[in-house]
Amino acid sequence: MKRGIRLNRLISSINKNKTGMLIMVFSALASAFGQYFWKLAGTNNLLLLLVGFALYGIGALCMITAFRFGSFSVLHPMQTLGYVFALFIGLFFLNEALTPQKAIGVMFILFGVAMIGVGDE
Repeated sequence: MKRGIRLNRLISSINKNKTGMLIMVFSALASAFGQYFWKLAGTNNLLLLLVGFALYGIGALCMITAFRFGSFSVLHPMQTLGYVFALFIGLFFLNEALTPQKAIGVMFILFGVAMIGVGDE
């Protein structure tokens, strides 16, 4: 009986925050790519620097918007997905290494986001 109640609460929490969660994931992705473009810009490429600022700004606006569609305590921790996106951007676009420590760290972040994301009642 308790398992059915927990499952219903989980589904209810996801349904309540679904739109905000999707917007927050996009926010984290845009912010991570904004930082990537800042790195590419270095000190001499104004266009890439401006693209980075635009993406970072879009990420901030999306984060603000996301809070209208769910619980703050569920949505705000999802911004840590930016670390996960940054790791993959580093791997695929900057040829950075994936160490065991980074992989474990990403797993902890994803587990934490999942636990918080489904904890709203």
